[in-house]
This record gives sequence, C-alpha cells and structure tokens, in this order.
Amino acid sequence: MTERWSSALLTDHYELTMVQAALHSGAAHRRCVFEMFARRLPETRRYGVVAGTGRFLDALEHFRFTPEVLEFLERNGIVNSSTLSFLADYRFSGNIWGYAEGDCFFPGSPILVVEGTFAECVVLETLALSIYNHDCAIASAASRMVNAAHGRPLIEMGSRRTHEEAAVAAARAAYLAGFNATSNLEAGRRYGIPTTGTSAHAFTLLHDSERHAFTAQLESLGTGTTLLVDTYEVMRAVHTAVELAGPDLGGVRLDSGDLEELAVKVRALLNEKGAAKTRIIVTGDLDEYSIQALAIAPVDGYGVGTALVTGSGVPTASLVYKLVARAQSDDPDAPLSPVAKRSVGKPSKGGRKWAVRRYDDNGVATSERVFVHEPELTPLERPLLVPLVRNGEVVGREPLQEARERHVRCVAELPAPARQMSRGEPAIPTVFEQRPAL
Repeated sequence: MTERWSSALLTDHYELTMVQAALHSGAAHRRCVFEMFARRLPETRRYGVVAGTGRFLDALEHFRFTPEVLEFLERNGIVNSSTLSFLADYRFSGNIWGYAEGDCFFPGSPILVVEGTFAECVVLETLALSIYNHDCAIASAASRMVNAAHGRPLIEMGSRRTHEEAAVAAARAAYLAGFNATSNLEAGRRYGIPTTGTSAHAFTLLHDSERHAFTAQLESLGTGTTLLVDTYEVMRAVHTAVELAGPDLGGVRLDSGDLEELAVKVRALLNEKGAAKTRIIVTGDLDEYSIQALAIAPVDGYGVGTALVTGSGVPTASLVYKLVARAQSDDPDAPLSPVAKRSVGKPSKGGRKWAVRRYDDNGVATSERVFVHEPELTPLERPLLVPLVRNGEVVGREPLQEARERHVRCVAELPAPARQMSRGEPAIPTVFEQRPAL
C-alpha cells in the first residue's frame, strides 16, 4: 500500500515537544504572529531574492500527520498521547502573508508573516526556513550571475554537485532569477523549465576518434547541436567540427583552460571558416566573478554548476523565524502584544509588521519601510506583503513565469549600485517606523 506523502516530519524534534508543553500549559491555542526575516545580508550581496514561496505553499498543503507519521511518533515516544490526538487533526487554519516570489528583500524585511495559534504556527518553522533559506540563497546568487552576464543566456547545470532534490529546487530558483534553461529533466517536468544538453567528454572518449564522436552526434542530433571541443586539442577540434557540420554548426562548448583566450581564438577560427553564427558556450566552475571577467570575450552563453547550487559561497540566506506578537489569553479577540528577543547579536523587533518600498520621482527604490501597524500608502510607496494563505486556504499560488517577470522588474527598480559585484552595503536601507496611520 502506497503511503500518502506528508511534509509533517520535515521538521525538528523540538517543534513537537514545544507543542506538547504548550498544550500542557494551556498556551497552545493562544493567537500568535511569527515572522521570517534576515538580520543581515552577506557582505557580497546588495540585495536578496525571495524564492521558494511556491514550494512552501505546496509543502504546507501536505503538512498532515498521517497514520504512518503518527505511528512513527508514537513508536519512538516523541510526544504523548494527547499531543498525538492534537496532531491527528492538525490543519493550518490561520493566515500567511509574504513578499511576492521574485521580489527583492533587505535586512529586516518581514518576507513571511504567519498568524494563527501558537501550536499551528510553530510547527511550520523548520519547513519554512529549510525551503526559503535554500531557494533564496540560490536565487540571490543566480540574480548576480544574470547581472554579470549582461543579457547573455545562462544554463543551470549543477545537479551533480548537490542533493538530488536540492538540484530540482536550485533549478527552479535559478530560472526564477533569470537563468534561461536547466540540464535537470525533473525540474523541466515538475516546473516547466526549458531543458538542454548534448554530450560530455565521456561520449568523445567512447569513440575511436574525435571525428567519429562528432559525426555520430551530428548525425543523431543535427547540425544545430553543440559540440564539446576541449577533450584533446581545442583548435584542431574546432577545425574538425566545422569540416563535418559546415557553417550551420549550432555551437561549440569550452569547458577548461583560459576561457577568455580560447574564446577569442575559437571565434576567429569560426569566422574564418564561415561559421560566424556558431555560438561559443563556456562552462567549467564559473561564478558571477568569472562571468563578469568574460564580459568582453566573444562568448554567447554560460553553463553554471557548482557555484550556483551552493549559493556561490553563501549556501543559506540566514533567515530566521521568530515569534513577534502573542495574545494575552486564549480569547480569539484578545489583542496582540509585541514580544522580542534581546539576545546579544540575535535581537528581534516585536510586533506584527507591514512593509512598503519607497521610490523617488523616477521610480528608483530609495528605502524599505517597515511599520508595526498597517500604514496609509503615499503615491511613492508600494506594499510588499501579499496574502498567501487565508483561513487555512492557499490563495497566493501563481505561475513560476509571473515570479520570473516580477524579478526582472524589481531588480530594474533598484539603484545602480545594487548590481555591483564588489562588497558593500545593502542597495537600500531598511527603516523601522512608528508612523501613525493617516
């Protein structure tokens, strides 16, 4: 018998023991607000990218304590019988708001706001953080690579450098941030991302000669294919490729060596042989800095693997999920009171937040404004939180293409320093305000 898939155990042990203790104290059903935010950005980042919202909403709909899950919890003595009874009926019934997927975020941005009872909100902490921390880190790195590429296409090809499911999520996050395609077929099936790929060095080494390998690939895939030309000697391989395919050869791929120097030489040879339209694709441990360094080289596209799926040195967005407000009693209408951590180096700001982005007269973002009550907007402000879940029902799901298009708009409205590769402060400041409603 096939078990129903459940996301309920994609969590930490202490989430459920907190629920058990809160049920014992009587505070489990007290209305609360949790917020997810980053205290700071990595010093190499001028902005972060919100990614993972769609995956989180899918996982939330499967957050059910099925009989198989409950049996595991009981067998291992993780929670007591009364907690098991509560979990058996668990359904998130609260409200969730968040920054729209593809938007940018900055230190303190409340990119997810979760309101409900303590018990139903606290168990979502690890699920939300594991999805958003991974996807935001990948999307933030991908966005920098897109900026560095200056319109040249990028292919995500890091599946062999990460966990098999992380590879699918990374392909989604990269596409959201502007990559054009992925090598990962499951990402293509699951999310409709264009997939691409031709051959590796093993294919060339399999055959008796490079000529035989190129002939087989051309006969099978057509002259529009891309031939890998650095298995042996690059310039000789390019000669052979054009000789066999003619001027309609789709592309050649360089995967090693001095990519800038090789690209110049290969472009000259291709032009000399009448293959001026043949594209040069470069791969091989690229990151945003090496992509930027190739800006003046005659390169037509990039394939990026390891650096992308590891967040280019920043594998997590450092997001945290904190209780910021709670009711004084179990009464559903009891007012919410702010609560906050005062831990050294890890403070939080109490109170449920609303966030807006402020612009100048030219439509350039100037600041992130965060309020402890819903403000009246000025003509130069845009609200950032959108409803994702209302009374337990998902209302914020959208096509991946919409998030992809939103990201283009949001990056374009940031000031120019946002797109610099150098270390620096966030592109715009985050300002916490107490401005009263108008």
